[in-house]
Amino acid sequence: MTHSLTPREQQNLPALSPPPLVRLDAYVAEDGSTVVNGHLLEMGGMRQPNEAILDAIAMFARTLGAPVAATVIDRTVMQVARLRVYPDGSSRTIGEEEDLPPGRERTAAEEEAFPPLARVERIIQHAQRQELHAAFVLAGALREHLTLRRGAEDELAVEARAIEAYLAFLRGDYMHSTVLALTVARIRCRTDLNRAAPEVARATAAWQRLWDEGQVATRGQELLHMWEHLAAAGLLVDPSHQAMAQAVRTRLRHRAPTASTAPPALPAGQAPTGQGPTGHAPTGQGPTAQGPAGRGTVGRGTVGQGPVAPEDKPLKPTRRGLRRFTRRPGPPPAGS
Repeated sequence: MTHSLTPREQQNLPALSPPPLVRLDAYVAEDGSTVVNGHLLEMGGMRQPNEAILDAIAMFARTLGAPVAATVIDRTVMQVARLRVYPDGSSRTIGEEEDLPPGRERTAAEEEAFPPLARVERIIQHAQRQELHAAFVLAGALREHLTLRRGAEDELAVEARAIEAYLAFLRGDYMHSTVLALTVARIRCRTDLNRAAPEVARATAAWQRLWDEGQVATRGQELLHMWEHLAAAGLLVDPSHQAMAQAVRTRLRHRAPTASTAPPALPAGQAPTGQGPTGHAPTGQGPTAQGPAGRGTVGRGTVGQGPVAPEDKPLKPTRRGLRRFTRRPGPPPAGS
């Protein structure tokens, strides 16, 4: 008499095997730049990001001789996918309910293969070599995955966002830098006011480079609320910060908009209605377009109950069977 070693559930069906604890991550930026576990992939010819990701993760699985899990954030389709990739090169997508539940075990497993601080060091190395595009994409990938795992207000996620804001500034993308830096400042105003002034100063430095009048007004109003809040709390003591606060007031005052064209002042935390983080009309209906956005009274030490990062575009929920990440077993690699 033979006995199966496969555990079985009720109705004599094989039970789902425990998900593997070796977990990788991948990221596809809006421009198609592709990152796997903190490494920017070289995309030669017409190679598609999904194929490059599957090849890289399958190579890792072959090296281990065991299946691995992967979480892929794909900004080209605004989706997050969870994968199982096997040593034979095959892969399947799974639903959130099949994965490890969010928590310390999953977060630790996801960050074990390549810890966040090691990724920061790699980003800095690219920046020091003036490889700003690579550094910026890697910073975006790190910030996205840390936010997904830990939440936008987690310390590591906040630091990754601050690095991304600085790299955007170095690249001359002042709108993107302003949005990212404002979010960092917003989080500090909510969670640690004593550390907020330098972050508001960084956001102000990026904002001072903006030329779009609508963005100057709306982002400037949020900055002004933050500076006034710091002053009311007795934390506006650095002369350079006082000068920046005055510069914001002066620029907003000298705009002298007419009553018919002046945009309404926005509370700190609220993104401008009808404009995305780049200052253009949004293409979708995300929170930047018409959703809730952090309404609150900064002067009383709180920034409302809306999302702390309303400009973060939401990802579509995970679902099974995504064709672009599902692959049947292929021939063994050459030399195996």
